[in-house]
Amino acid sequence: MQQSMPLGDAQATSSQHPLMGEQKDIRYYGSQARSLLNSPDSTGMPFWSINPYVGCAFGCAYCYARYAHRFVMERGALTADGIEGEAAEVLPPWLAFERRIFVKRNAADVLRRTLRDRGSAAGAVQRGETIVLGTATDPYQPAERLFRVTRGVLEVLAEAKGLKLVIITKSPLITRDLDLLVRIAQRSTLTVHLSLITLDRELARRIEPRAPTPESRLRALRRLSAAGIEAGVNIMPVLPGVTDRPDALAALVRRIAAEGASHVNPSPLRLRATARARYLPFLAAEFPHLVTRYADAYAHSHEMAPGYRDGLRRFMKQLCAEVGLQYGTPDERAFEPRAGTAWMVDDATPDPTPPPAVAQLELLTAS
Repeated sequence: MQQSMPLGDAQATSSQHPLMGEQKDIRYYGSQARSLLNSPDSTGMPFWSINPYVGCAFGCAYCYARYAHRFVMERGALTADGIEGEAAEVLPPWLAFERRIFVKRNAADVLRRTLRDRGSAAGAVQRGETIVLGTATDPYQPAERLFRVTRGVLEVLAEAKGLKLVIITKSPLITRDLDLLVRIAQRSTLTVHLSLITLDRELARRIEPRAPTPESRLRALRRLSAAGIEAGVNIMPVLPGVTDRPDALAALVRRIAAEGASHVNPSPLRLRATARARYLPFLAAEFPHLVTRYADAYAHSHEMAPGYRDGLRRFMKQLCAEVGLQYGTPDERAFEPRAGTAWMVDDATPDPTPPPAVAQLELLTAS
């Protein structure tokens, strides 16, 4: 990754968002965070969250968090060539999310100040309300190697006691911070969720073009488990017709168990508006035979039908029981919206006698 150029250079934005580095077609901009702990009221999720970066260079085709860049784009900070104020077409939020990454340079200082105050955020944290690190960005994406924002955040959290912390990542870079993770686990409750949706390296590269390989994530799982860190795997999202073959899911669960995972959290794909803008063109290019089936499956909701979700749940629970792996964790519903949030879509009443789980999983792949 190249270092940033002087602020007076044409390659830099305004002093509010200085260019800090470049990596092929990705640019990294500095940002000063006003706050770091996002409250449940602001996100609609039943936990506090921390995101050290805005955007994620991994570029996963299915990523639900692309909506987050809309707020940055609306402030006019990003143009097609990255130079603020020039007459250029603005990058669509779904693309800016993986090409224009904002680095919260003062994250550790803001968090330390927040935890020292007597405000609602500090009180909630002290009461042991869950904090999830990495809900709208991967805290260990490539930028972290250079900027070390996540490590700075963990250094602050390691000073506290009695926290309930969850970290979500696809990257083996998390093992760089084993010293801090061990210290946090000794003073607080810590769970790591490594995201892994397939063992197929080539398939993973098509779906998650810049993410670490499945093998490297499994090695990270092994290291975390060996260090005594509670570490499980988020099989999220299960992609209908792409990664939901029963034999592939069974192989994945068996391998996860063999590497020392404490649990798995599976969930099928959700397609909200901004995620559709990226995922559906990807589907048309890579899996054109599924386009019509997806159009039907997601015609009336951002979720698969209740029958599919129930079939997946029962199938995965059965697999976990067979290998002695825990299905879900106390925070397994951490990604569910709270009742009453504006964008929540109520499920239809499930069929009281659903078809067999495997049959449900094979609906989209059937010829």
